[in-house]
Amino acid sequence: MARIGDLVVLPIARLSPIGAFLEDPDLGEVFLPKNEFPKRPEVGDELEVFLYRDSEDRPIATLNRPKVMPGQFGVLKVLSSTGIGAFLDWGLRKDLLLPFREQKGQPDKGKTLVVYVYVDEKSDRIVASQRIGRALGQSVPDLGEGDEVDLILFGKTEMGYKAIVNQEHSGLIFANEVFKKLYYGDEIKGYVKEVRPDRKLDISLYPIGRDAVDDLEQRILNELEKRGGYWAINDKSPADEIYAELGVSKKVFKKTTGSLFRQRKIIFEDHGIRWVRED
Repeated sequence: MARIGDLVVLPIARLSPIGAFLEDPDLGEVFLPKNEFPKRPEVGDELEVFLYRDSEDRPIATLNRPKVMPGQFGVLKVLSSTGIGAFLDWGLRKDLLLPFREQKGQPDKGKTLVVYVYVDEKSDRIVASQRIGRALGQSVPDLGEGDEVDLILFGKTEMGYKAIVNQEHSGLIFANEVFKKLYYGDEIKGYVKEVRPDRKLDISLYPIGRDAVDDLEQRILNELEKRGGYWAINDKSPADEIYAELGVSKKVFKKTTGSLFRQRKIIFEDHGIRWVRED
């Protein structure tokens, strides 16, 4: 059963000077504009198309793909703001409507917005929403500590940065664990620290657990070798300096250098660390 917002394969039922008409048993004939034709189309050819509605609410097909599919979150640019809502660039001929009821703040032209795209049940139109929390899943995340995840940042509180995790779950990156500039709409990688009882996720920007330590240990030893055995950085160095050099938090750095010290691979000096060469 084909529905608006689906990617489907439909046959060409007939051709006309302005386009092709694809046949769907549920929607009937669906128009595909001529400027989207493949070369030399013929009746009976099957095409994979995306289904949406044109400005007159008629089903229409396109060989293009929207930047954000229905049921997904994404970052889209505002093209205009009108009396019925804002219109967003989602990569198709018809711009995507962000209705007034789904807006938060003022969606001025040129802004980029984090939105959820869905098919409105009442109108059967594809629209966008800035009400992100309402659209995030309530299922228990099938994730564990240390798992790498995809993030879209959509807000900031005193505690930290709110993130959409893997297009499904709600996550938080604690502000005191962030050592670089983060911005609304950033699409970045992260790592699961904890799955909380409320099904939300605590997220780190850095690898978690033993894997993180093993990787960082080797990076530090490699850097010490390049520097002739001494590096003017240690666990007393400022957190932002450690992040600038290694891209990790001070807590992870201290844990890693402590491990190297216990393995007798480094020693601590007043202003840095020194490589203990093996005989």
